[in-house]
Amino acid sequence: MGDDLYSEGKDLKLFWACFVALVTTSFGFILRALTLPQWGAEFNLTNTQIGEIAGVGLWPFAISIVLFSLIIDRIGYKNAMLFGFICHVSSAILTYFATGYWTLFIATFLVAIGNGTVEAVINPVVATMFPNQKTKWLNILHAGWPGGLVLGGVMALMLGFETSWKLKMILILLPTIVYGVMMLMRKFPVNERVKAGISYLEMLREVGAFGALIVTALIVFQVGSIFEWAFLSNAILIVIIVGIFTFYVRSTGQPIFIILILLMIPLAVTELGTDSWISELMAPEMRNVGIQAGWILVYTSAIMAILRLFAGSIVHRIPPLNLLAVSSLIACIGLYLFSVSTGIMVLVSATLFALGKTFFWPTMLAVVSERFPKGGALTINITGGVGMMAAGVIGAVILGFVQDTHVDRNLRLYDENLHSVYATVEKSSIFGDYQAIDTNKLSMASQDEQLKINYIQNIAKKEALKVVAIFPVIMFISYVSLILYYKSKGGYKVILLQEKKDEPPREGLEIVH
Repeated sequence: MGDDLYSEGKDLKLFWACFVALVTTSFGFILRALTLPQWGAEFNLTNTQIGEIAGVGLWPFAISIVLFSLIIDRIGYKNAMLFGFICHVSSAILTYFATGYWTLFIATFLVAIGNGTVEAVINPVVATMFPNQKTKWLNILHAGWPGGLVLGGVMALMLGFETSWKLKMILILLPTIVYGVMMLMRKFPVNERVKAGISYLEMLREVGAFGALIVTALIVFQVGSIFEWAFLSNAILIVIIVGIFTFYVRSTGQPIFIILILLMIPLAVTELGTDSWISELMAPEMRNVGIQAGWILVYTSAIMAILRLFAGSIVHRIPPLNLLAVSSLIACIGLYLFSVSTGIMVLVSATLFALGKTFFWPTMLAVVSERFPKGGALTINITGGVGMMAAGVIGAVILGFVQDTHVDRNLRLYDENLHSVYATVEKSSIFGDYQAIDTNKLSMASQDEQLKINYIQNIAKKEALKVVAIFPVIMFISYVSLILYYKSKGGYKVILLQEKKDEPPREGLEIVH
């Protein structure tokens, strides 16, 4: 792996600095995932509120990654990384001194902004460094995500459940300081779009009106739900923003690019939405075998890290869309087995799920960058942004919502009296209204009543996983359709932008002037 870097004259230290920066983003993710139950207990949060905090760790990513992608070639990659560093440090400090829902919400918002800024830099940097091998090197880069999950997860789990969550959350400063120092002396490359002389307007035209509509709608409706804007207000704001953008670019966008970013929605819900909740969802089964539930996420992440680090031998044999289709099918099987497995079969399900989700994210980024290089940093980062926002707006929240509504419904059917006593907290979310369990009342209930309600809650956790298993089915059908489309056009090919001093492209590549 290192030999390739040296032989191509690449900056090895820059690549690994990007790697460590990505490790930092997943460090915060795993630490939040493992401490969510402690937050819920200490601050009396419902499942949906916990899901909202998990979600705000994802969707603001899209805001920062999109905004920075629009200006990053002008302000510079290093300046953007400095902003991300400040966000990570500020978030760690605010989390340590958190006093309730809103403090946690704001601190998590900051870390998401920092994460988006980091990815706004590292994805186009690595794509520019390896224009002929984007799928391979983006997969290697994104081994940093599960690698950080493993490292952060092991450190937090080794501290034990009884250790203060404050101490666990401050661990994010370790990789933050490392990437801050590593980035300090590095020189960043000029983006491939800029080197090829592709104008800023041409970059925006790749996204076009429909791409802008998807991104703007997701952002506005999420922000609107927080500030309780009326639906009409949201719609008017979306029309104004997209209208101005469309008037300027005069393009509807590349149709296949629009399809790809729409596919990031089920992809992100399948991968990140599930990861946000997996420790909590599998806690009952893992307790039965005497293992902390957090080890499930660590285990699946270790599999992903190893496979991504050695992705070169895989992606050379399987075209990216074929790889995504097969991965979707495996992920679906793994999720369904999760919902019905007990005992040691939980590990079998976890293995299948890990194999399925391994190549999702980086391979999608690579496909977008390979097919739409004129979009430069914007197209590749919008793809990741839509994914993160979908995971936050839909994935993390829907898993909490499914649990709460199933508990509400099933407890009412099981024992109306128990429901009237304990399901008394009126809540609402973007998916609708529901009645949640009052955790304070439940803590004072008799042991028999607690066992009955816990039984209902455990069933709801598995039902949530069955709901998520629908999303990779949608992905599988879509990827197969794209494979057939490209086959009708002569096959999938990587598009390279022509540079003045470029050598002729290798066979299987297209040149765009």
